[in-house]
Amino acid sequence: MRPTNFFKKEITTIFKELLINDQITAKEVRLIGENGEQLGLMPKSQAQETADREGLDLVLMSPNANPPVCKLMDYGKYKFDTVKKEKELRKNQKTSEIKEIQLSMRIDEYHISFKLKNAQRILQDGDKVKVSLRMRGREQAYSKNAVEIVKKFVADLSEYGTVDKEPAVMGRNVFVVINPKKS
Repeated sequence: MRPTNFFKKEITTIFKELLINDQITAKEVRLIGENGEQLGLMPKSQAQETADREGLDLVLMSPNANPPVCKLMDYGKYKFDTVKKEKELRKNQKTSEIKEIQLSMRIDEYHISFKLKNAQRILQDGDKVKVSLRMRGREQAYSKNAVEIVKKFVADLSEYGTVDKEPAVMGRNVFVVINPKKS
């Protein structure tokens, strides 16, 4: 049996729920006005009356302070604006992917040029390129040649990206990751 919210898309936010109005249990609070002005230390009941008089919410901003800090604000508007900012930040974020290009010991010049064009396009799109060369059978005895092939490939891509570490032999593979150049 499926849970009831199986087809619903859940929107996860990092928004931290703050204590408001009657949820605040402190006896004395430091009150900050709607525009950021200090209203001083006062009992929680007096702070709540001030919030009710101005038609605002009393929001506990810093519960660990001594005494706790509360602010007068329209909590619904604050929550709406915070969620909106989070969505905007998430929308503008670009996650860079690592895309792999595989070479071999017996690769032809035409295929190298073809793979170079693909790597250039990937780097221009802002993604990282992982170049790997797998050595099979007796090719493992010539690992120096494999490293040279990868180094030549990386040298041809030098104007599009930079390498963190030199190509390294790991078992029967030679790996290197190329980061795109910042423009």
